Amino acid sequence: MPFRSDCSIAPRPPIVTRPPLTRAKGETLIRQADKLLCESWNERMWADGGPIDPSPTVDQGINGGYAWLEIECSRCKTRRDVDLAALRHPPTTFVHDLASRLRCSKCGKAGRRPSATLLQLASRSRQAAPEI
Repeated sequence: MPFRSDCSIAPRPPIVTRPPLTRAKGETLIRQADKLLCESWNERMWADGGPIDPSPTVDQGINGGYAWLEIECSRCKTRRDVDLAALRHPPTTFVHDLASRLRCSKCGKAGRRPSATLLQLASRSRQAAPEI
């Protein structure tokens, strides 16, 4: 069948021209999905007693309202809260990958470099203590 030039299909409007209300609804749904992902990961962590792979990324945690990571030094058992927004890691880093990268500053002063144990993602800091 030959191509007919008089027949055309109207293109759909691009995403950027869609109403702001639709965009806001989409962002709300993404935020809710990120929050549920963080809550689910915390539940699996508590049930299994250790870091679970896969985990949310740093930016998913922040977007879901879980901007703090509670950790514990594997040597001295000091608990600290780490602000995910203040980390120097890419926002696409998985939270479970941070366990091998975070070190205890208290033990570091004594010349040791034990890794941290992840406890949970938190929506706010438990204390105003220095970060690991």
